[in-house]
Amino acid sequence: MAELGTGHGVWRRKPIETIEEAEETEAHGERLTRTLGLWQLTAIGVGGIIGAGIFSLAGTIANGVAGPAVLVSFLIAGVASAAAAFSYAEFAGLIPRAGSAYTYGYAVLGELGGWFIGWDLLLEYTAIVAVVAIGISGYINFLLGETNAHLPAWMLGAPGTGDGHRVDLFAAVLCLLIAYLLTMGIKNAARFETVVVALKILVVGLVVVVGFFHIDTANYTPFFPFGVSGAFTGAATVFFAVFGYDAMSTAAEESKDAQRHMPRAIMYSLAISMVLYVLACLVLTGMQPYTEIDKESGFSTAFKSVGLSGIADIIAVGAIIGILTVMFTFMLGVTRVWFAMSRDGLLPKWFAHTHPTRHVPTRVTWIVGVASALIAGFVPIGEAAELTNIGILLAFAVVCSAVIMLRYRRPDLPRSFRCPGMPVVPAIGVAASIWLITYLAWQTWVRFAVWFVIGLVVYFAYSYKHSELAHADARGIPRD
Repeated sequence: MAELGTGHGVWRRKPIETIEEAEETEAHGERLTRTLGLWQLTAIGVGGIIGAGIFSLAGTIANGVAGPAVLVSFLIAGVASAAAAFSYAEFAGLIPRAGSAYTYGYAVLGELGGWFIGWDLLLEYTAIVAVVAIGISGYINFLLGETNAHLPAWMLGAPGTGDGHRVDLFAAVLCLLIAYLLTMGIKNAARFETVVVALKILVVGLVVVVGFFHIDTANYTPFFPFGVSGAFTGAATVFFAVFGYDAMSTAAEESKDAQRHMPRAIMYSLAISMVLYVLACLVLTGMQPYTEIDKESGFSTAFKSVGLSGIADIIAVGAIIGILTVMFTFMLGVTRVWFAMSRDGLLPKWFAHTHPTRHVPTRVTWIVGVASALIAGFVPIGEAAELTNIGILLAFAVVCSAVIMLRYRRPDLPRSFRCPGMPVVPAIGVAASIWLITYLAWQTWVRFAVWFVIGLVVYFAYSYKHSELAHADARGIPRD
């Protein structure tokens, strides 16, 4: 019989057969409720992918990084993401547990590898929630400007983003509101997400259809004003906008039939989102010269520039509602990763506590809500966005590598979905992720290194001795 779980010390691995059981922990009996169907999962995935990438970050990248080639930036990021999506789909059907890349890494690469993936995701996902909240705040400010409302400058943006700005109050409050929504239970929260995602798709459809008739092809020239490297730099920056399925996969333990539904939801959500991204970018850069595109409320200002102020207001409202779904998906993701790590003993069990009737991890949800609110309130969107990508790209590289390793190490495992083109497709995911990492700013590397060192200290000071596998080894419980 092939190995079930081997390794010692930092290399000990969780037995996949044990993970599949999705059993309650001995210490606390904490569990999540399986209530999500295929289309609810797909809605969560689309909700995580379509949002700030279209309504906010596309304008930022077009204006100062890639120009009209922002379209190429999204395509590059989409190809890299698709290669990784196949790998995620195979793992999601094989290991239907909370935690996504963290859980996959723990099972294949060992405890230390799983730890660092999880540790990275805690920072990356929280930062994404903050970035998205800032994007929504930009559209709120646009609407306020349309109504000639005059609010105090101190509450309209993070320090350094404008005269008199001290805190982005709208962004901070939105983070806390999403945290509250998630504490109300996954079933009710998912219903809200599904309805809002439908509204968001309608808004994007309105943008594409109406905007198509106001495209000036002269705005596409020059197509690469910042060179081809600008398109790749843009791809590295917008990458977080095309992998919402990763955060969605953390909810596998709350799916009614994760082995069948999770792989399909991953592929459906990415395909739907990439079509909408391509069409929206064509419209945005065709309606205005890239130098005039607003960095925070690009589509609303573009439609206003061609005399469609009414449509601009509808887009702003739709953007505010739609981007909320991205915050929902990634806050859901970070809380489920934190929950899984705590349930495994790598972080204190106190964090794995769930509500007695709603069965959601309320403690970590509120902690993430407050942390993301602080980032959103006091960090400019560009700097916050730089926090989001390096760890995610590394996680993608690890998952793509792990699916290759497990296919050859454990070919006997039943897989409801098999990554096609093995090992070429996942290898493309590895190469693309590493390549995009090289285009990130040096400040991003410094922040990542600091977080990495902190994680190393936490692991050896606490996690190494308190993990469930460490306790099993101490009691002499076999894992083979």
